[in-house]
Order: sequence, then structure tokens, then C-alpha cells
Amino acid sequence: MNKKRNQGFTLLEILLAVAALVILASIVILAINPGKQLADTRDAQRWSDVNTILNGVYQYAIDNDGNLPTSIPADTDTGADICIETTKATSCNVDLSVLIPKYLVALPSDPHATSTANYTVVSSSTTGRITVEAPLAENKTITATR
Repeated sequence: MNKKRNQGFTLLEILLAVAALVILASIVILAINPGKQLADTRDAQRWSDVNTILNGVYQYAIDNDGNLPTSIPADTDTGADICIETTKATSCNVDLSVLIPKYLVALPSDPHATSTANYTVVSSSTTGRITVEAPLAENKTITATR
């Protein structure tokens, strides 16, 4: 008759099993690190946006006898903020509205931006190369030069 009474789990056994599951779940969540995963996803979008801007500028230059959009600054230490005329902010220096809609469907915006200054651009007059940067990158510097 005592065998029928001892067939269930004790409260202590249930609590230990739940505690072990909670510890394992927290380790898995820390290993996955959703914050870093989201930051990596936003940085991948920034890489794509930087390359899109560079491609649009060079397609414009090909169609205009090698001339770049006039608003792109040359030989500065830091890039100038990119915008389009309709969203121009006081900190915005480079108007790339000439690229829309022929070369770009729309000017890319940073996936985590809180301002209109999402990307910067600068041109080197000595090498003729253009550098586009994503200053809001979260994990590493995102810069492309062509």
C-alpha cells in the first residue's frame, strides 16, 4: 500500500527542475544575445545603404561625363552629412536629390537614426575617390571608398 502513496514528485523536486530550466534558459538567452543580433542586422543594412549611395553617385558620374554631384565636398577631414532638399536639416551639407529617382529610388536612411543626418560623404580631389560612411554604426566602422 505504501507504493501508491510515493508515486508523485515532491515539491522540492519540482522546484529544483524549474530552477534548472530557468538557469539553462537564461544561459541560452545570453549566448544568443538578441541586442547584438539586432545591432548586427542594422549594421548589415548600413553596409547595403553605403554601397547603394556609392553606386548611385558613380552611375550619376558616368552619365554626366565623370562629374560628381556638385554638393559633394572635396578634401575635408570629415564627411559632410547627406540629405535631400525636402528633408534638409541645418546640419545637412550634401544634397543628393539629383540622384532620385533615376539612380536611387529613395535616399537610404539609417535603420536606427534619430536625426536626418544618417550617412556622410567626402570626395578626394587628389585621388578622385569618394568615401561614404555610416557614423551611427554600432559594432564596427562602416566606410566604403571607391
